[in-house]
Amino acid sequence: MHRLVIQAPEIATQDLKQLARLSDAHQIEAISQRAFKLHGAHIDNEEAVADFCESNQLDYAFIPEELGVRDIGLVVMDMDSTLITIECIDEIADMVGIKPQVAEITAATMRGELDFRESLTRRVSLLAGLQESALQRVYDERLALMAGAEEMLAGFQAAGAKTLLISGGFTFFTDRLQARLNLSRAIANVLEIENGQLTGHVNGDIVDAARKQAELIALRESLGLRREQVVAIGDGANDLPMLHEAGFGVAAHAKPKVQTEAPFCINQVGLEGVLNYFR
Repeated sequence: MHRLVIQAPEIATQDLKQLARLSDAHQIEAISQRAFKLHGAHIDNEEAVADFCESNQLDYAFIPEELGVRDIGLVVMDMDSTLITIECIDEIADMVGIKPQVAEITAATMRGELDFRESLTRRVSLLAGLQESALQRVYDERLALMAGAEEMLAGFQAAGAKTLLISGGFTFFTDRLQARLNLSRAIANVLEIENGQLTGHVNGDIVDAARKQAELIALRESLGLRREQVVAIGDGANDLPMLHEAGFGVAAHAKPKVQTEAPFCINQVGLEGVLNYFR
């Protein structure tokens, strides 16, 4: 048996009643003003529910009725355009006046049209000569957390879950976010810096889709967790292998390809919506 979690900035009572009918749910319970759970929903009615939610701009998720927040042992997150609102490399590029060129490559990569390793190498090479201080400016002036990020993390952390931030971006930003948000672990690419300037190279192996997937599996196994105890959140094509390794792989305000292929999607609410699955 499942509960059907429905979320949006505004939810009409008649829509909840119609979804209860469509899913054969027997009880509607409020989680918050923006989130409701319909108990006893039948997942074999998902197609009708999905069509109704798409037409009415509602996020939905079928969650096993017995699962609660304390059952989640690991939350794995992408950084750029997932945990935070920006693509850091695009904003770094803006510091040297080449944001359009870099952003175009970033967008194509996140849509799955370009190989991530090749794409990152190309984009980083364009940043050669930039002062290291520009990275701090991006962090201070442009980096903002995605709506609901702190609420989501606080809820999972209070319930005992470990948190991993894994990014195809850069340690300059993930390290600061790890400290700021009390994350268990952070993994990202290391920008090579010499004499206070970016060289246009990355030190060590590039964190790509395969690395994200492998790190999730390794941490899940080291913690002795089952798949259904793991949540993974991302927005780009390089997050898909990671999302498929989690019991709950969530495409958060993601690219169309990712929304199509990910098991769960959130578009109407912030990251608190992921925590609401288990409340």
